Amino acid sequence: MKTYFKSIIVVLGLTCLATAVQSQDQQALDKIESAKIALITERLGLTPDQAEKFWPLYNEYSAKRMELRQEYRRFRTDAEGRTLSEDESKKLLEKGQQLKERQLQIDKSYSERLNTVITNRQLLQLRTAEEDFRNMLLQRLEQRSNQIDRREMMQQRMDKRNNE
Repeated sequence: MKTYFKSIIVVLGLTCLATAVQSQDQQALDKIESAKIALITERLGLTPDQAEKFWPLYNEYSAKRMELRQEYRRFRTDAEGRTLSEDESKKLLEKGQQLKERQLQIDKSYSERLNTVITNRQLLQLRTAEEDFRNMLLQRLEQRSNQIDRREMMQQRMDKRNNE
C-alpha cells in the first residue's frame, strides 16, 4: 500500500511538473511547489502536528536560500564579460566566499531550528528529498527540451518536403 501511495505521489508530481514546464505563469509555479510539498511530506512521513510546524519554518528557510542565490547570480552577472583588474578579481573572490559562508550559516541555523520539529533522520531525508525533487525537475525540463527539439526537426523536414 505504501509503495502504491508513493507511486501515486510521484506520478502526480511528474504530471504537475509536465504541466508546469509548458507554462511560465504563477499557476505552473504553484503546481511545482505543490508537487514538492507532496514529495517532501511523503518522504519525511510528517505527522499533522509536525507538518503544521515544519512548513512555515521550511518556507522561511527556502526564502532565505533563494535570496542568497539571487544575490550570488547578480554578483556573478556583474563579473561576466568584463576584464577585471587584479584588485577587482580579489574583491569578487572574497564576495563569493562571503556568500558561501552566509549560506553555511543559514544551513546551520535552520538545521537546528528544523531539528526542533523533525528528527535527525527526517532532516537527512529532507536533504535527499530536495535533491531528488530537483533531479526530477531537471529531468522533466530536459525531456521537454528534447520534445521541442524533435518537433522542430520534424517541422523542418515537413517544410523541406513541402518546398521540394
